[in-house]
Amino acid sequence: MSIVPSDTAPVRLGEELSVASLGDYLQGKIDGAEQGITVEQFPDGHSNLTYLLRAGGGEYVLRRGPLGPVAAKAHDMAREYRVLEAVHPHFPQAPEVFHLCEDPLVLGAAFFLMERRHGVILRDRVPLEVATIPDYARQVSEAFIDCLVRLHAIDIAEKGLTALGKPEGFVERQVRGWTERWNRAKTKDMPEVDSVIQWLVDHLPISPAPTLVHNDYKLDNVMLPHGSADRIEAVLDWEMATVGDPLADLGLTLCYWSWVNVSQLQTNGISAITSHPGWYTREQFIKRYEERTGRDLTHIRYYEVLGIFKLSVVLQQIYYRFHRGQTKDARFRNFGDRVDGLVTLAARLTGQSS
Repeated sequence: MSIVPSDTAPVRLGEELSVASLGDYLQGKIDGAEQGITVEQFPDGHSNLTYLLRAGGGEYVLRRGPLGPVAAKAHDMAREYRVLEAVHPHFPQAPEVFHLCEDPLVLGAAFFLMERRHGVILRDRVPLEVATIPDYARQVSEAFIDCLVRLHAIDIAEKGLTALGKPEGFVERQVRGWTERWNRAKTKDMPEVDSVIQWLVDHLPISPAPTLVHNDYKLDNVMLPHGSADRIEAVLDWEMATVGDPLADLGLTLCYWSWVNVSQLQTNGISAITSHPGWYTREQFIKRYEERTGRDLTHIRYYEVLGIFKLSVVLQQIYYRFHRGQTKDARFRNFGDRVDGLVTLAARLTGQSS
């Protein structure tokens, strides 16, 4: 019998939860809370804090935002809860949610509880249980693409999901919104960023029909079932999900997938494993998505540039918190350098940098 390694760890120093307060609050809200609770932490990830909560023989995942000041409208746990509540019945890879707490007196911030899924997440390496599956890289590539295709195939009008976003003018708002986030988080002037932003404004594409958009669909945000490589057990991290242009999802996903051999992307949470032999290439990825959706991908480069710009802003927001002393996490120390590299890559793809 194979032994599955634990994906949790003791809670990091400074990120502890008030177990007593949480246990008292949850009594009568989840089964088993009256018998006491225990808490461990899922140690990966750079922003939201995620914990494993055990109560009365049951397991739950607790999600809350990061400690300290955060960017406006970021890490909205109440919104993520409501997105999952709406999407789960129509997309089983979205975990079921059980309870939302918006009272900051309990844990200092809003949080929610969702079901615990069991499986494997591929990050900076392929664990042995996956690596021993014949042709695993092709299988995972196809399962990953096809899961995104299924998400984008959900009839948002029929399922009553249109209200999760504002699809009209989606890409234009994305460019404007991420530009505003950049301006709030920047720690130095970067003329290349201004050039990339202007290029995005000047080359706005005509969007296809709107769909659900996960907005952070990448390999380490999906879970494979134990012992299998041909399907996706769960899709995680729905805090930025909305309704809009599905090619914005594809562009960001390709940023993580097809540019992983660029040194600035090789960091925790941005896996380079898809650059290894056997994985789908960028061209294969695009072809499979195009064939299964029928969407025109003529302007996919635009969406890739937008994805890289969004990623640079996310890393800059994290680095800003480190730069201002709002977090002491040493993992974030060189994020400024990674932002520089991403901006240069985006500028190169627009033809504005060598």
